[in-house]
Amino acid sequence: MMGMFSGFLKLMLLYGMFLGLAQGKVHYREFVLKEANFTRLCETKSMLVVNDSFPGPVIRVTKGDTVYVNVQNQGNYGLTIHWHGVHQPRNSWSDGPEYITQCPIEPKSNFTYEIIFSDEEGTLWWHAHSDWTRHSVHGAIVILPKEETGYPFLQPDGEEILVFGSWYKGDVNKEVNEDLETGNVTPQSNAYTINGQPGDLCPCSNESTYRWQVEHGKTYLLRLVSAVMNVEIYFAIAQHNLTVVGMSGSYVKPILTDVVMISPGQTMDVLVTANQPLGRYYMAARQYDSIRQGVKNYDKENVTAILEYKGNYTPSVSPSFPNNLPTYADFNPAIEFMKRIRSLANKDHPINVPQNITTRMYVTASENNVLVDLGGENVTALASSLNNISWVNPTTDVLLAYYRNISGIYTADFPDNPPSFFNFTEDDSPDDTTLSVQGTKVRMLNYNEEVEIVFQGTNLLDVSMDHPMHLHGYSFYVIGSGYGVFDIETDPKGYNFDDPPKLNTVTLPKNGWVAIRFKASNPGVWLWHCHYERHLSWGMSSVFIVKNGGTPETSIREPPPYLPPCKDSFTSRLLQYENSDGNRLNKID
Repeated sequence: MMGMFSGFLKLMLLYGMFLGLAQGKVHYREFVLKEANFTRLCETKSMLVVNDSFPGPVIRVTKGDTVYVNVQNQGNYGLTIHWHGVHQPRNSWSDGPEYITQCPIEPKSNFTYEIIFSDEEGTLWWHAHSDWTRHSVHGAIVILPKEETGYPFLQPDGEEILVFGSWYKGDVNKEVNEDLETGNVTPQSNAYTINGQPGDLCPCSNESTYRWQVEHGKTYLLRLVSAVMNVEIYFAIAQHNLTVVGMSGSYVKPILTDVVMISPGQTMDVLVTANQPLGRYYMAARQYDSIRQGVKNYDKENVTAILEYKGNYTPSVSPSFPNNLPTYADFNPAIEFMKRIRSLANKDHPINVPQNITTRMYVTASENNVLVDLGGENVTALASSLNNISWVNPTTDVLLAYYRNISGIYTADFPDNPPSFFNFTEDDSPDDTTLSVQGTKVRMLNYNEEVEIVFQGTNLLDVSMDHPMHLHGYSFYVIGSGYGVFDIETDPKGYNFDDPPKLNTVTLPKNGWVAIRFKASNPGVWLWHCHYERHLSWGMSSVFIVKNGGTPETSIREPPPYLPPCKDSFTSRLLQYENSDGNRLNKID
């Protein structure tokens, strides 16, 4: 079997070289997916992981390299892998979202991804992009700068990776599928993890708490990855300052702070100087949830790891805890932190914000209700939407349908505006705005088109909250954000064109808006969605199809020699009805 895989990898390499895309070094990795037992919170469970590890293996490259990852699925169900934040120029075929750019890698089969790194630099990550499997299938990506350029800060003395995750005691995919079929709220995590461990403050966990040893006086590059499923988190290290120098595979102006807020899907590069008295210090995180005060059903656990100084000293009975770590409902630290994020915008790291906008979109992100058939009875269930459209996965992936001109898989009519305008952030929304429409609607973009999107948060069903919005295949400039309903006359006057951050995942604030710009210079099929997994399951996503340019170098690549075959997807529990009057409205309590 391994000989066959090796031969296929060589074929893929020759394919990439033929297309002239392998610019830096070429690496090969084997990802073996199978069930393994893990004990957390006093209970043992089996879950799908890569190479028997949770989190999974780190991919380490230099800017401009290419990696071939052969994924062998020895698990019990199909899945795909996404390389979050990697732009994959002209190569949607290896982007990974299920039923968007490929169909699942079925059990007892394999698929080789070609991961093409281009302008990314810093920390990114990879994760499963099927159902909720990413809760256990994920890992970090480290992209080093080229030797001739180096970091835009002093060379650190060392580095460390911290991956934040969500732990569920039960079979989360089974529970989620049941909840989707019945219209119930999807499960909450039982704890959070740092590098796979809940930490000292959780039951049966203090012996396995993750520890990071440092030497006094040295400065370290700490790479943070949030693989958390459905909430943002605050993170701090007791008595130590943090200097944020990168986000989403791009550098930012240094931000000196004692706490950061990180959303699902986001990555950060942080400098930490070990300048405190020898001892042990908690690195701690807790949930920040913007939904609304009074909500009691959330994961209240604090996750901890330990920063431990090397040397001769008598450690305290318990490490110091960061007393500056904000509480669950403390909004201000998150707001103030996000305001400070700016690109370097200098000679070595220039910016190029699109100015000739030809497509303007105003996209509302909402919680909704939909009609479902539950045992022959029509009831309402929870959903989410963009411009009142709840995405439904097709039975054949969108990319293949587009490339081969297969009709009936999607429609090219995703709207540039919501169906109606009202005070989106008011407490009492019109009743006729709460039901969404289900469909597989995409937005076509011309090659090199310059796009501005204003995402608008809403308070439908009284569940306004932050939404971490992620765009595949691109990084974008975040030119503005604010609270309330976006004012097209006054708010653009405050846009930042001097040093806006360049991100792949941005927080749409609770009852607010955020404006982004990008140039559609990467032809292909690219998903965009909220990175809360429950919102993705409920339909808060859509697809851009960026058309080819006029040359082979500006056109989508040909498909690889092999693609996983398509079977029927779990397309939807959703049914469409023209008349939705009189339906019961579910609310999240």
